[in-house]
Amino acid sequence: MPLSEHGPVRKQQFHDRLGILHDTLLHRTLRQRFPAAFNTRWTRRHWVHASLFATLGALLATIVPGFSSQLQPASQLHATLPLSLPPLTVRAPAAGQGHQWDVVQVESGQTLGGVFESMGVSSQTMHQILEQPGNREALTRLRPGAELAFALGEDGALQGFRFDRTPSQRVELSLVGGKIHEKVLERATTTRVAVTSAEIDSSLYAAGRRAGLSPASIAVMTDDIFKYDIDFKDVQPGDRFSAVVEETWREGERIGGGRILAATFTTGGKTYTGFRFERDGKTEYFTQDGRPLKKSFIRMPIPYARLSSTFGARRHPVLGKMRMHKGVDYAAGTGTPIMAAGDAKVQFVGQQRGYGNVVILDHGRGHTTLYAHMSRFGKIKRGQQVAQGSVIGYVGSTGLATGPHLHYEFRVNGVHRNPLSVTMPPPAPLAGAELAAFRAQAAPALARIESMERLMYASATPAKGSGKRG
Repeated sequence: MPLSEHGPVRKQQFHDRLGILHDTLLHRTLRQRFPAAFNTRWTRRHWVHASLFATLGALLATIVPGFSSQLQPASQLHATLPLSLPPLTVRAPAAGQGHQWDVVQVESGQTLGGVFESMGVSSQTMHQILEQPGNREALTRLRPGAELAFALGEDGALQGFRFDRTPSQRVELSLVGGKIHEKVLERATTTRVAVTSAEIDSSLYAAGRRAGLSPASIAVMTDDIFKYDIDFKDVQPGDRFSAVVEETWREGERIGGGRILAATFTTGGKTYTGFRFERDGKTEYFTQDGRPLKKSFIRMPIPYARLSSTFGARRHPVLGKMRMHKGVDYAAGTGTPIMAAGDAKVQFVGQQRGYGNVVILDHGRGHTTLYAHMSRFGKIKRGQQVAQGSVIGYVGSTGLATGPHLHYEFRVNGVHRNPLSVTMPPPAPLAGAELAAFRAQAAPALARIESMERLMYASATPAKGSGKRG
């Protein structure tokens, strides 16, 4: 090999040996500095140190933006989650004209004219709508919460109008060319039976409204069902009542209460019951054992009148002689309504000497009543059947009378009796097939009431009364 060729070889060998020496020196230096790193087994202390340095390194890479960007992967993963969008609300077109209904809810104290004015509709158009048959009565008696719907054109003119004429009838009016076209839609209603109960704390009316009863239903309890058994002026806090009622529902909304099918009222430690039942085509209320709650007669044909003369011997105020007063007198203002004391047939309507204008009613079983000194008669005629409480005439001073009052007589087989003390004949109870039908109807209603009261008044156990009328 020529001498010139030995230069590069020697140079390469020199660099190789220098690298080996460098590695050997570095290895020896590291071994001297960190002898444990080159042992075959690490101690627990070394592993703890290594873990600590690894954790610190990860934190530095996260905190320092330079390290963080380097540690981010080249591409990121994205996940999508499908979300259901809410359905679009489409407003109903008005009367086929392609417009939309604007629904307005009547507020307390707001008039129909005020509602139309707020919608920018003229009073002339409102009166045109009211002139339609059947509209005036429904629209002039709107209650708070009632809904009226308007369909207005682009120029603000009324194109359509909608309202509820009855709970089951919705009326849509279309105004085209100055004329009104009416469409009546029947709205389906359902009847449900519900039971309600409440304890009186301030007043019966407040408790009834709190229990969901309408004013009319409360009046049925006080004036029809328990009228003869309970003096509602004496009702006290802590008394309670329950009722099974029919409710009218439309499109999932309760729109009114209906008939009371059964009711109980607990006062003074006694519980009175009343169940609705039809007998001979007439609706009556009966006790649990089938006895009518309604008495055959009411004591006073004029409610809240003042007794001015009693039954018995007295000096006649006009004739000035001692005469038997065969009835009682009730002082009241001229024109005060006079009611029939019981269900009866009109036996006489006309004038009789000192009685003046007089009405005589035949109640059957030998019982008759007489009403004298009337200013005028009610809408009755001889032979007509009248119900208890019907208006048969009005207080006056015709005949031998010194002032307006009602002279009232009660007769049994033609013999005069004191109306204030005579034992009134009880009405006939249910019997036979009618009683069986009544019991089958009343039992489920009573069970519902008892179940409700067990839930509401578990700690109260008042003694139940017989429900008899006193």
